[in-house]
Amino acid sequence: MSKHFEDARYYLGRAAEHAKAGVVEELEPVEARVKELVGREEEEPEPEPSRLDKLQADLKDLEERAEGEAREAVASARKRVAEYRGKDTAAE
Repeated sequence: MSKHFEDARYYLGRAAEHAKAGVVEELEPVEARVKELVGREEEEPEPEPSRLDKLQADLKDLEERAEGEAREAVASARKRVAEYRGKDTAAE
């Protein structure tokens, strides 16, 4: 994809995010007023996460942990290779 299209896509995404934030900000007073008129001033409590939500969260945590461990292993391997190469060239 052309760099111009990639840039345009990025900036359109940013514009959409800003537009959404602006609409939410503008409608907050209206939402509060409607809730007051309807008699629902307090937010309804969040429902308990489902088993699927819990599993997805656990998988995300495992993925992040595995990613970190993999990065550490790669860094360690690179360090050992660099040390090995340093010893090899020092002997010559």
